[in-house]
Amino acid sequence: MRERNHSTSRQQPPSGGGGGAFWLIDLNAFHELTETLLRNKTRSFLTGFGVFWGVFMLVALIGGGAGMKEMLNNNFEGFATNSAIIWEQPTTKPYHGFRKGRVWMLSTSDVERLRQQVSQLDVISPMASKWGVQAVRGDNKFNSNVKGQLPSYAQVEAPKIYYGRFLNEMDIAQQRKVCVIGKRVYKTLFPKGGDPCGELIRLDSAYYTVIGVDYASGNMNVNGSADETVVIPLSQMQRAFNMGDDIEMIAITARKGTAVSDITPRIREVIARGHDIDPTDEKAVMVFNTEVLFGLMDNLFEGVDLLIWLVGIGTLLAGAIGVSNIMMVTVKERTTEIGIRRAIGATPRVILSQIISESILLTAIAGMSGILFAVLVLHGMELGFTEDGILQSHFQVSFWTAIGAALLLAALGVLSGLAPAARAMSIKPVDAMREE
Repeated sequence: MRERNHSTSRQQPPSGGGGGAFWLIDLNAFHELTETLLRNKTRSFLTGFGVFWGVFMLVALIGGGAGMKEMLNNNFEGFATNSAIIWEQPTTKPYHGFRKGRVWMLSTSDVERLRQQVSQLDVISPMASKWGVQAVRGDNKFNSNVKGQLPSYAQVEAPKIYYGRFLNEMDIAQQRKVCVIGKRVYKTLFPKGGDPCGELIRLDSAYYTVIGVDYASGNMNVNGSADETVVIPLSQMQRAFNMGDDIEMIAITARKGTAVSDITPRIREVIARGHDIDPTDEKAVMVFNTEVLFGLMDNLFEGVDLLIWLVGIGTLLAGAIGVSNIMMVTVKERTTEIGIRRAIGATPRVILSQIISESILLTAIAGMSGILFAVLVLHGMELGFTEDGILQSHFQVSFWTAIGAALLLAALGVLSGLAPAARAMSIKPVDAMREE
């Protein structure tokens, strides 16, 4: 009895034996799948390359499109979307005895007119500028663009302060001779780097204390690039360059819920009447509405996104169709093998599972390789768009986009294997033997 019990206990697997057998079966099945795909390495590689390229194109286009979109947005970074810029041009229509072609100038009194007569406006910020002013510090010189602004202008075109601060109301009230310098001005006048705040620079014959460095990277700059600009208080600008009450531009933003295009005629009328200009003379009182520009950019981005998905998914579907066609050829070549499997008891479900598994495995390997390669390429693009250690644009896909691509691959793998699997299930053992 003891010997019998001992023999019986030797035949029973250990408590974890069932799990070991389970993994052994899975490994055998995986080995069989890989062996099948590796029988014809060239065909499997070329078939998988179609999926690889389709996934690479989809992910690279999505990531690249996101990066390009961010680069375009950076061009308008910090600029208020509900804003407009007003400036003067020679008149094109006669009015009140004045001939057309008359030259006129905006003045600070226009700011008060707009504030009192156009209640829908939120920010009204005048500005003046002068090109070709030499900024000097020691032996270093830079041919800069000097702008006279008010602190409120930061609500129209937000600066990207790297050191220090922007102009504030105390600078205006106390008539301080201070300035904010652009990135290129800073790098030229301060080649050794470091915080320049508190240092003096000379503009023509007057000295100004640096209170900030503006690293704004946007290309939508009013009257010159921020990189090459020195910003000083407007009152200091008018005094230093004998401008009197004249200004060159007025930047405005509309209150929330008000479209700039709705109040543009009123803005033009208020300014025109203050200077004896025909209110319908649109070329004399120029109003550049940024809302229109931002609307065009939004439409462009939507079109680019649609194009990316059409091209990417189209390429991916072409690869999946290639997988399905090759699997059909593989099933036809293995007619005898499948017939023998059916003859010795393999159920249609087993045959279906095997063919679909082969399709999913091939699609998954090729697709994941495509995702990995696309991410590496996008990372390389990011390195190329890094300046001063600051990443200018993110050429990457989001986590959920990658998950979506993986799920799409799984679905395409199943779909690619359905037709070949149906073909394999229809094979009868007798027909397979006869064909052999």
